[in-house]
Amino acid sequence: MDDEIFTFIVNEEDAGKRLDSFLAEKMENISRSRVARLLEEERVEPLRKASYKVASGEEYTVELPPAVPLDVVPEDIALDILYEDSDVIVVNKPKGMVVHPDNTHISGTMVNALLYHCHDLSGIGGVLRPGIVHRIDMDTTGAVIACKNDIAHESIAAQLRAHTINRKYIAIVNGNLKNDEGVIDAPLGRNPKDRKKIAVVPGGKRAVTHYSVLERFKGFTLVQCVLETGRTHQIRVHMAHIGHSLLGDEVYGNPGINKRFKELKGQCLHAKTLGFLHPVTGEYIETNAPLPGYFEELINKLGKVN
Repeated sequence: MDDEIFTFIVNEEDAGKRLDSFLAEKMENISRSRVARLLEEERVEPLRKASYKVASGEEYTVELPPAVPLDVVPEDIALDILYEDSDVIVVNKPKGMVVHPDNTHISGTMVNALLYHCHDLSGIGGVLRPGIVHRIDMDTTGAVIACKNDIAHESIAAQLRAHTINRKYIAIVNGNLKNDEGVIDAPLGRNPKDRKKIAVVPGGKRAVTHYSVLERFKGFTLVQCVLETGRTHQIRVHMAHIGHSLLGDEVYGNPGINKRFKELKGQCLHAKTLGFLHPVTGEYIETNAPLPGYFEELINKLGKVN
C-alpha cells in the first residue's frame, strides 16, 4: 500500500498557529504527537520544526504511511550488548537487522529482541518503537542506544537534539579523497524527484558531517565520519554529494563498482563510537563497537592491492 498524500493551505484564520497543531487539526484521527513524528521523519514539506508558526498562504504536503499492525511480539534473538544498566542499553546491531518494525519488517527487528531481553522499555517512542531514541539503517552495523524508562528516553533525546552525543562512524568510500580531513555542511531533505531518497536540497534541514582519512587504498578510502547532526542517511548522502559514495551503497552508490562487491549486500558503514551522559548519574559513558568480520576482511583485501 502506498503513502497517502495530503495538501493543506494555511488561511488567515489559521495563521500564527504552531505547525504541529495546524496539521493535527486538519488531519482527522491524527494526534499532535503523531504529527510531530511525521515532522521528525521529514514526511512534511517544506521542512519545518513542529513549533514553527504557519503563515497565511503557505502550502504543506504530508506523506502519511499506511497503518502497520501494532502486534509487536518479543522474540528470542541474540543481542551483542555493549553496555547495559537499569536505564539504558547499547547494542551492537548486526548487518541486515532493522531497528524497529515498519511496513515491511514486523518481526526479527532489534525491538523484537529488546522486548524479549528487557523487562521494561520507555513508551515515548510508541508501540512500534518502544525504547528507541535513534536508529541506524538496516545494512549499517554498530552501536544503537535504547532506553528502559521515559526519564532516560527524554534525557537521551535531549542530548541528540543538542548534538552533544559523540557518534563516530567508520566507512569505506569510493575514490581517493583529496584532503585528509574536511567538513560537509549541506542541508538535507526528501529528494523532489524520488521521495524515497534523501538529497542535498535548498531549504532542507542543516546537516554537518566531519570526516577524516584513516587509510588509503587503490580506488577506495577508509574514513571516519563524526556526526554533528543526525539526519536520515546523512553520511551516505553527504559522501555521495562530494563524489565519494559509500562502497556497497545500493541507493546512493556506484552500481558499476558495487557489482564487483556483490557479497557486501549494502553500504560499508559502521557506527563505532557512541558516547553520552548517563541520564541519571550524569557520568559520561562511551561504547565502542568492534568492526564486523566482513568489514575487516574487506580492509585486508583492499590493502593487498594497494
